[in-house]
Amino acid sequence: MARGQRSDVARVDEAPAALAGPDDVTDPARDRELRAHLRRHAPADPKEVSDLAEILAFVDRHPDPFDRRIVEGHLTGSAVILSAAGDQVLLLHHRKLRRWLQPGGHAEAGERSGETVALREAREETGIEGLTLHPTAPRPLDVDVHPIPARGDEPAHRHLDLRYLVIAPRDASLRRLAAEARALRWFTWEELAAIDLDPGLRRALRTARAITNPSLTAHPEEASDR
Repeated sequence: MARGQRSDVARVDEAPAALAGPDDVTDPARDRELRAHLRRHAPADPKEVSDLAEILAFVDRHPDPFDRRIVEGHLTGSAVILSAAGDQVLLLHHRKLRRWLQPGGHAEAGERSGETVALREAREETGIEGLTLHPTAPRPLDVDVHPIPARGDEPAHRHLDLRYLVIAPRDASLRRLAAEARALRWFTWEELAAIDLDPGLRRALRTARAITNPSLTAHPEEASDR
């Protein structure tokens, strides 16, 4: 949707509950495909090199690496969402972490594809229908491993996040769903420079921008000064 046709910010207290999509069917071929995609992934920096190695070892150890009952951690899926024109990025403000993040989260029972998890989570957390994976971007776009502190009965563990480049339709309308989010907002690439973003997310955004606009290969904040 054109900038003038949508609100930049959507508060997270107004949308109806979303229905989750159908679960994936357990499929050894899909498991092999996941490993193949990960082995083809080209890390962008030393941190991602280390995280990719950890994810590959984790996937080899666990028949269902998305199972959140695994004590040490589990695979998660998230979406780097760009506008149809590629000039804006959609982020949500996390209520507890108090920072802007990409939509994403845990797999539901039976889901064994990072793409499925990322798209479902993105739909649930933004209310946008018609989200699609970028047709030529690597899958995953980026990988990141980060610790999750203990909370309640849940011990400390690790999230091994698979991130995918997702494109919103031109008529995208924000509705939100996520209880953990305070707001949703479209940011221009220039606006991202002033935001305190996680280094892994900023890396993923650099990769996304390079794919959608190959002439801009610097950091978003660097490219905006040109």
